[in-house]
Amino acid sequence: MFTTLEVDVARASGPTIARWQLGRELHRLREAAKVSHKEIAAELGCSESKIYKIESGAVGVSRADVIVMLTRYGVEDERARHTALELQRQGKERGWWAKFGQLPNPYSMYIGLESAATAVRNFELAVVPGLLQTEAYAYAITSAAWPGQSEEARRRVEVRMTRQACLTEEPALKFWGIVDEGVLRRQTGGPDVMRRQLHHLIEMSERPNIELQVLPFSEGWHPGTVGSFSILEFPEDIHSPVVYVVSQAGDAYLEREDDLRRVTLTYTHLHAAALSVNKSRDLIAAIAKDMT
Repeated sequence: MFTTLEVDVARASGPTIARWQLGRELHRLREAAKVSHKEIAAELGCSESKIYKIESGAVGVSRADVIVMLTRYGVEDERARHTALELQRQGKERGWWAKFGQLPNPYSMYIGLESAATAVRNFELAVVPGLLQTEAYAYAITSAAWPGQSEEARRRVEVRMTRQACLTEEPALKFWGIVDEGVLRRQTGGPDVMRRQLHHLIEMSERPNIELQVLPFSEGWHPGTVGSFSILEFPEDIHSPVVYVVSQAGDAYLEREDDLRRVTLTYTHLHAAALSVNKSRDLIAAIAKDMT
């Protein structure tokens, strides 16, 4: 029976948490009923890999398939069946980002994870974290990434600005950010845009759910020079943390324990090497004052 699941999800999280909740419970029910992946796949007329994806929450599942699974697993309680079908409905809904049109799958996946996260630990080597960008700064870097495609750049900026609601809507996302000093000194969009961006960072860093640190040039080489990354955290009973890494070779999502341990250790080293929150705020203010 669905004894611990909640149908309501945090903020505007889209279908992600509902899929995870349903998948987790379908996995538990299948094992309790001693039904193999192969057996339930045969009953549904699908591949075993699809069952693995359903149980991991990677894909949605049809109402008809959920009914078959619940029946095969011997779930007769009407309340439990209703809860499962409600989670199935939520898991098939389109995320809030769908209104912006077709986005690349890796980016849509990240938005879904970020919307469902309770906390994000982020390190940025080259740009201000997306959740802390001003609209003008975001447009400057986005238009550079899509030269001659002003409409696409504006669409991406609109998505980014909407993403930032997770910092203010309850329950607010807990955000720990570390940025390399070069991020602050690179005059993206020109001095006026950059100065306003730096003041915005100071303002945002004063929010109770946001911690921002600067890794100064004086630290020299550091493990973050390899590249930017984010560690997304979720309720323990819903999903383990996920690491998101961006590179020229494409986006990567890491979930294996050894990967999580390695990246978490890297973040711990960066956190220790970075200036304190107050000293970081002072440095940001000084750079903004000197910017011409």
